[in-house]
Amino acid sequence: MIRVEPVSTSRQRKKFVDFPLDLYRDNPYFVPPLYGEEKKIFTTNNVYADTCESVFFLAYRDDEVVGRISGIIQKAANIKSGEKRVRFTRFDCIEDFEVAKALFRALEEWAVSKGMDTVCGPLGYSDLEREGLLVDGFDQLSTFEEQYNHKYYGDFIEALGYSKEVDWYEFKLYLPDKEKRDEVYKLSEYVTKRYRLHFGEASSVRDFIDRYAEAFFDLLDRSYDELYGTVPFTDNMKKMIISNFILLVDLEHVAVVLDENDRVVCLGVSFPSIAEAVQKSRGHLTPAAIARILKVKKEPKVIDLGLVGVDPEYINRGLPAMVCASIMKMLEKDGLDHIETNLNLENNSAILNMWKRFDSVRHKQRRAYVKKLAGEN
Repeated sequence: MIRVEPVSTSRQRKKFVDFPLDLYRDNPYFVPPLYGEEKKIFTTNNVYADTCESVFFLAYRDDEVVGRISGIIQKAANIKSGEKRVRFTRFDCIEDFEVAKALFRALEEWAVSKGMDTVCGPLGYSDLEREGLLVDGFDQLSTFEEQYNHKYYGDFIEALGYSKEVDWYEFKLYLPDKEKRDEVYKLSEYVTKRYRLHFGEASSVRDFIDRYAEAFFDLLDRSYDELYGTVPFTDNMKKMIISNFILLVDLEHVAVVLDENDRVVCLGVSFPSIAEAVQKSRGHLTPAAIARILKVKKEPKVIDLGLVGVDPEYINRGLPAMVCASIMKMLEKDGLDHIETNLNLENNSAILNMWKRFDSVRHKQRRAYVKKLAGEN
């Protein structure tokens, strides 16, 4: 018999965080989140505590944990959309439909008790968190920014009455031939002169943050405003991103484009892939894990694209060519094999068209589901 309990004790919180680490212990494609950051979701140190309400459930068979799920009322997102939604996230379970059924029943009952009428996901607290259920690419290594899941998750979720709301695509970008590169470089140079643009400079990561952080977040809020699942950046979210910048970012992997008045019109940040570096430590920042992270930061083989923002006024002025040119120059570095795009919305044609300039492979696909609740279950 399956029983579901809300997480309320420190022992249960540990079980909640540990469950996927145990479930995927021998899976070569699963990449854990940072263990310390996951523990913060239960505390006031969670950067989203002031804008969200959360619940956490564990499923047991006898005394053994066999599944977990979390629900989030993202108040800012609901205000933005005018809806009454609960997001589900951190869903993991053994291959047993009854476990999934019990977990989602508990989540949906909680949603109704809070006056909500819709459940969607997997979506985290914001677009910065892991989102989307893997529906294709189960034999591909996750990036650090993504969550891996078994194929049966999607079968279970659909059997519970959830349907597709939106998909994301992910690509591996490889350096194109010289002819394609020269074409992009020439177009980038033309756009630079035509609109009197130039690349911003910085002497260090800290200098980069001091110069451009405020304008960067403003640009992201404007360029991401209409994208699925996004919410405005809060001060706490900004602090978290800046903290991650200092740990992971190298100036060679960032680019900022300024107009003639030094206003930021485009900014992109990418990270050395630390997926394999954190796999061995189960997400713990041990001395050995930190050493591995510093090594890949210095000599990356794969780069993960992070945040990219383009001023809406410039999206149709050829500015994406400057972005592509910057990425191609990164790919020309010795030792770098390819770049991972992470999640791109299936209807974001501006982004998808950019990757046509590369030798690209679409290797993963993710999905967000939605279900309208009829009332109390």
